[in-house]
Amino acid sequence: MNFEHLLSVVNGFGRFQMMIIIISFIGRFTLPCHFLLNNFIAAMPSHHCDLSALDDGNIFGNLTQEQRLTVSVPVQEDGTPSSCKMFPEPQFQLLSNSNDRDLVTVPCQNGWVYDNSTFKSTLATEWDLVCDQKGQNKVTTTIFFIGVMFGAMTFGSLSDRFGRKPMLLVSYISGMLFGFASAFSTSFIMFAVLRFFTGFGITGIVIVSSVLSVEWVDIEHRKLVGVIDSLSWTFGYCMIPAIAYCVTDWRQLTIAVTSPLALAILTWRWIPESARWLIANGRFEKANFYLQQCAQMNQKEEFGFKITPETLSSIIVTERKDRTHSYLDLVRTPKMRRLALLTGIVWYGVASTFYGISFNITGFGLNIYLTQFVYGAIELPAKLSAYYLLDKVGRRNTEVGSLLGAGICLAINIFIPRDMSVLRTVVAVLGKGCSATSFTTVVLYSSELFPTVVRQNGMGYNSSMGRLGVSLAPLILLLDEVWRDLPQVLLCSIALLASLVARMLPETRDRCLPETIQDVEDGQTGKSLAGSQVVETTDIPLKSKDNDEVENGY
Repeated sequence: MNFEHLLSVVNGFGRFQMMIIIISFIGRFTLPCHFLLNNFIAAMPSHHCDLSALDDGNIFGNLTQEQRLTVSVPVQEDGTPSSCKMFPEPQFQLLSNSNDRDLVTVPCQNGWVYDNSTFKSTLATEWDLVCDQKGQNKVTTTIFFIGVMFGAMTFGSLSDRFGRKPMLLVSYISGMLFGFASAFSTSFIMFAVLRFFTGFGITGIVIVSSVLSVEWVDIEHRKLVGVIDSLSWTFGYCMIPAIAYCVTDWRQLTIAVTSPLALAILTWRWIPESARWLIANGRFEKANFYLQQCAQMNQKEEFGFKITPETLSSIIVTERKDRTHSYLDLVRTPKMRRLALLTGIVWYGVASTFYGISFNITGFGLNIYLTQFVYGAIELPAKLSAYYLLDKVGRRNTEVGSLLGAGICLAINIFIPRDMSVLRTVVAVLGKGCSATSFTTVVLYSSELFPTVVRQNGMGYNSSMGRLGVSLAPLILLLDEVWRDLPQVLLCSIALLASLVARMLPETRDRCLPETIQDVEDGQTGKSLAGSQVVETTDIPLKSKDNDEVENGY
């Protein structure tokens, strides 16, 4: 007897499960907003050197602003004024002679003047992170995702030790506090530190809520829940450009995308603990409490009374319930070690590809708000296709195919001329769709591969590998200064490599979740009960109303 039998008794996809999904959706909405926040708060508006010092004694006279730029700022190859250079003194001869190649230039001496038509303020305008300091804009993204990486490892381990529900609350509170605090930073260093801790805090939301949803759902509906959970990200991706369009001040925008966590904290009380985790840790009374709640909410009271703490104690007997599991359990045994290695590489490749495309919203010459919205909107058909493919071709083939599609799109864009911005954007959007399908699949796929006793450790480890890929993605994009197409080549190679590694993972379609490490080592995952109708719920030997003893077949 395993937990899948219990879910068939109390309904593995009813009102109780929908409540979990809806409440989780509230907290998960803020994650994609924070993940893409730097695309807007770290935007670098058009700028040029501040010329006020050159106008000593009204030397410019009645010259127009355009003429002042002409005599004070050299012209770049594309015909636009330089953003980082200026003449040490006005060159009035340039009004009649446009050749400035032999003139001496110096870096901006008195700061910069920014175009505020799109953004009221950004990190770049707040602390002059331009020219020689422009790399710090990308570094803030890397710092944030390094925090996410460490947070994933921490929350994954703590959730397996202390439970899913309490660590979800810790993630809500810490993410909200550090997110709000970062909006009031008085220096770039302070902002970078607080962004690290914001990333550290909010990452627990996704890895805990994803596992919690999967552990409460029957085999037949796991793929549906995985897709629904991922749609919260799609919703966030589509909303962040609209929010950023209306809120153009970086401090106010940071507060706006953090605010939903306050509502998530209020609704946390209705989130149940994972009954699988409670049983695996010998807390049968509490597990029975939540199973009774599930039966009542799903209108299965007639079967709920048959479940008791005594019957639950016989579900997991192959591993000691008082044992504390850790990340070391991921590498102690051969098959777990192989599983951790393969899934880690796949997560790194999926995240690098997905966010490498997502962060490059200014690389195609189109409006950044429109580009970001289209990037988000393409995820809806991509994830709906994942729902179809997960059962038709399986988890493994869906993962392999979607990564291969993303890699091909990245490769095609290398050969499309830069001036064909619309075509380049279309291909990039198709690649974004494929990468979204791969991300949706890998979250569900990984949660099905790891056993209950270390599932959060496994997801924490995988999430940290993914965040390592995300943190390096902005740095990969900076390599366009070495060779214009180098970022595309690297991201394409990573996607193709990850697709080859994913091909080596076992299939999990129509299989029960493994409960123990020994299940993984022995390959003991049965066929879906819901799909094959092996057992009727009324025939499951549970506690009888008239008999207090546990029946032998249970």
